[in-house]
Amino acid sequence: MKRMRSVIPKPGHVLDGMVTAVVCLDEALNVTYANAASEMLFAVSARQIMGEPVDQAIAHLRERTGRFRECIATGVPLSHREMRLRKNGDEPKVVSGTFTPITDRRGKVQLVLEFLPLDRHLRITREDQLLAQHQLSREVVRGLAHEVKNPLGGLRGAAQLLQRKSSDDSAKKLTEIIIREADRLQRLVDRMLGPNRRPEISSLNVHAALEHVRELLAVDLPPGIVIDRDYDPSLPDILADREQLVQAFLNIAGNALDAMDGQGELLLRTRAKRQVTIGAVRHKLVAQIDICDTGPGISAEMQAKIFYPMVTTRADGTGLGLSIAQTLVRSHGGLIECESQPGNTVFSVFLPIACDGGS
Repeated sequence: MKRMRSVIPKPGHVLDGMVTAVVCLDEALNVTYANAASEMLFAVSARQIMGEPVDQAIAHLRERTGRFRECIATGVPLSHREMRLRKNGDEPKVVSGTFTPITDRRGKVQLVLEFLPLDRHLRITREDQLLAQHQLSREVVRGLAHEVKNPLGGLRGAAQLLQRKSSDDSAKKLTEIIIREADRLQRLVDRMLGPNRRPEISSLNVHAALEHVRELLAVDLPPGIVIDRDYDPSLPDILADREQLVQAFLNIAGNALDAMDGQGELLLRTRAKRQVTIGAVRHKLVAQIDICDTGPGISAEMQAKIFYPMVTTRADGTGLGLSIAQTLVRSHGGLIECESQPGNTVFSVFLPIACDGGS
């Protein structure tokens, strides 16, 4: 079959902005280019692997060199819908891959490798579901608040009127109960609605906020629980409302402590992530804050609705903590995700980095 002839696009910022990992090889299978997404996928530095044999430069691709040679020899592109790329004993990276041989006008052949992590598709789908869930729950809560607050105000006003007109002490005590319970329901509705002010944005060191949360938790920490930290010191500041993010982190961490029932480990971890899509916006750089616990885990059924208001696994819980945390983080353009199995529950907070201008 006739070999494909084309012009190899000059590597640069266009390919570096792609979410697909792109690696170019020459006829000897030496690396001639690797974009930013491939650096993230394979945990390598493009500068260091340039000119190196691909089997030495990117350990994940060592077992694929035979297919690369076949592709160059035949000139026929190859595609794999689901590939498992392994490095030593690490967990495999599941990707869809395309290998395309390209010959330039000088007759030089290069092989363009493209890898799209399949877990990224799964994550985007999960994000879309979370955002839709959050939007739906907010609309339901607003409608419920409107339906409840008006008659609740009338009920309270009527009780106050009866209290003023009544000379019977027992009747006054009953009206006091009505007023007190009406006020309690009013506070509950207000909590369901979440914060009633817009974030007051300023430059914030995420680690300073997390340390404040850790100090608050340490005041009443059960002796059987340890709080560990794994911070990325290179993480830049973000633009955020410190008070609101502290509240969001505190809600998540508080739930984690309750889940461990006095015995276990709470881990606060930060990382920088590149090329992350949150909703319809793609960000070049995002702060990922993980709050991890070694509790019994959250069932798959509960994970699907855990951010809905009034959903809780605790008999004494209100089911508002995570819903409020999601609302606070969403007001910053971020998102909270949850992955859980027995002994390892991770709530991940994604927030755009302060210096990020989006996509």
